[in-house]
Amino acid sequence: MTVTLNAYNVLAARCAAEFLEMFETIDKGNLIYKIDVFLSSSIFRTWKDSIIVLQTTKSLLPWSENLKVINHCVDSIAAKASIDPSEVDWSYTYNRKKLPSESDPDSHWNGVRKQLTVPRDWWVEDICDLEMSLYKKVILAIKAKGRTAGAVVGEALRAYAYRRLFSTLDSAASNGLDCTRHRAALDTIISLLPPERGSVSCGFLLKLVRAACLLGSDEALRGDLIKRIGSQLDRASVSDLLIPASSDENALYNVDLVSSILDEFMVQRNADEEALEDGESYPASLVSGGESELALVRLIDGYLAEIGKDPNLPLQKFIAIAEMAPLAARSTHDGLYRAIDMYLKEHPSLSKSEKKRLCGLMDCKKLTAEASSHAVQNERLPLRLVVQVLFFEQLRASAAADAAASDQHPSSALRSLLPRENGNSYGSSRSAATTATTTEDDQWGGGGGGAPASGDTSSFRSMSGLGNNKSGGDGGKNGGGKAAAKGPLQMPRKMLSKLWSSKASSGENSGGSDTSESPGSVNLDAETKSTHSRNTRHSVS
Repeated sequence: MTVTLNAYNVLAARCAAEFLEMFETIDKGNLIYKIDVFLSSSIFRTWKDSIIVLQTTKSLLPWSENLKVINHCVDSIAAKASIDPSEVDWSYTYNRKKLPSESDPDSHWNGVRKQLTVPRDWWVEDICDLEMSLYKKVILAIKAKGRTAGAVVGEALRAYAYRRLFSTLDSAASNGLDCTRHRAALDTIISLLPPERGSVSCGFLLKLVRAACLLGSDEALRGDLIKRIGSQLDRASVSDLLIPASSDENALYNVDLVSSILDEFMVQRNADEEALEDGESYPASLVSGGESELALVRLIDGYLAEIGKDPNLPLQKFIAIAEMAPLAARSTHDGLYRAIDMYLKEHPSLSKSEKKRLCGLMDCKKLTAEASSHAVQNERLPLRLVVQVLFFEQLRASAAADAAASDQHPSSALRSLLPRENGNSYGSSRSAATTATTTEDDQWGGGGGGAPASGDTSSFRSMSGLGNNKSGGDGGKNGGGKAAAKGPLQMPRKMLSKLWSSKASSGENSGGSDTSESPGSVNLDAETKSTHSRNTRHSVS
């Protein structure tokens, strides 16, 4: 009879022939010999067939193990995955979707198909079909050959985790199902992670930490992941850090875990800086220099804005996260202001001292014009902070007016630098008034500094005088003062008058308005919609 052997039945036929002892000693050209020739000449030379045969070995244990078919399949797959991509034919892979370039009519030249560039991770989807123990054998064999980059191995693990772990983890945990298989998959994936820094994306590592928390993995495993994340936290996104808290906590997010990750990042950062000072090789984490710190500050500010929406988040945890950002890295405090405003909106019952402590994180001098415009109309902020914002906006506008006047009359600008008979320079009366104003109560909150006290009417007069005085406190009688009063400098005084009258009648902080509805205000309360779809995998080329 004629028997057709293929990748799906050849292993069963080989095990049956072994059981029936169909050796060459019984008859020349017996079935065992014919199947072995077929395996070596056809099956093990084909990428797809090698994977199919390896999948069938599980149901035929221990025969497939004793016959070393598993080892042969693993070696065949690892060898093909390790070859140079330029030598790979697209027929090797069968799970990857067709690339746009393959359907492009320009992919042919004079009737001859152009050579397509094969990415280095062309094989990762195919081996995701393997059961976990077999998958581990294949990855270990690929790593042992040493010809595959760590980033490619990391991408293979990421694809496998999304297929075998993340897709069903949430539903299994929420329904109280047995998560033994998920824990085993998580442990296997973590054990196979390449040791090279940056070989696995920070987002993927954070998803593994989230899975470890959800599955209740041991502290040692989580600690190893935190160390890896700490080396590249500046590459994460805000959505990656939004790890849900455990079911026995009232908070929405696991802020303590993120705090530990931030601590680890700063520890490794300091260690890299010390190594650089000692003359060691330039650490990879310091290559980007200030860009890394800027990315971290943006990440922290965005994270604060998200967790600030949690009504159960304690103030101390919010402040602790905010203070972890490097102070010098914040060129502007707009992101921090938005996070503080979000927290004030969701926590209207904060006491006056708590609001003062929270707003002390922010430096009013580092707010942009748009953020300042929003802040002076924000009734959730303490009055004294609003006064500080107005004061520094007034100084900024006055400086801009002086600069414009200097451009038009350079001789007068030069004259202002010459000494007078009394020892002061021209224009020193206004400078003296400014200095006297900025030194009052400059220690409030440690953030704004240099603003007049809310009850000091003379300070308010000096503030409004800055808008009309061009020099020497002439009360706005000269032309320059009138022009300034008609320009943007008149706006803060109107805002201040309106704000003072409304807040004086309702108390220090009314908190009754969610948004400032001035036509010129900037809506900074809009929530950031972070979407993080990992359904598609990007090739590592």
